[in-house]
Amino acid sequence: MNVFLLLSDFIVPFIIFLIVCYGILMKVPVYDTFVKGAKSGFLTVIRILPTLIGLMTAVGILRASGFLDFLAGLLGRFTAYIGFPGELVPLTIVKMFSSSAASGLLLDVYKEYGTDSFLGLTASIAMSCTETIFYTMSVYFMSVKITKTRYTLAGALAATGAGLAASVVLAGMMVS
Repeated sequence: MNVFLLLSDFIVPFIIFLIVCYGILMKVPVYDTFVKGAKSGFLTVIRILPTLIGLMTAVGILRASGFLDFLAGLLGRFTAYIGFPGELVPLTIVKMFSSSAASGLLLDVYKEYGTDSFLGLTASIAMSCTETIFYTMSVYFMSVKITKTRYTLAGALAATGAGLAASVVLAGMMVS
């Protein structure tokens, strides 16, 4: 175990060192390239900032208004029949929009049910194997100006469904 802790302390600096050495060997102006990339990244952040603010505001409004709990109550009755805990519906909905807001809901699940409970384990696994679909789509598609997303949303929702199903199965195996 100590080997993994030691390795984790040095892996990022080692990778940075390798990149710099490779750039020097290839006669690339490493620092200038870094500054140019950082500037480009900063400009991308500026371009997508309105979208981020809109998404964060919408999630905050949904959570504060009680609509999220109302929707979770309605959907929770259905999800209970297919084996997904209704208590995790708000977490699942919010996760599609904002990972940080979902982390707040995850902490609420931990406080109420415990981290080692079936719900806590299911929530943990679901958080790690699902994506912030709408956030990711809006940020990536907006930054490269894609307007026709084709099957992206359907594929992302299918992948989220598979991740949620896997979380229930895996958590059930761990608790049993």
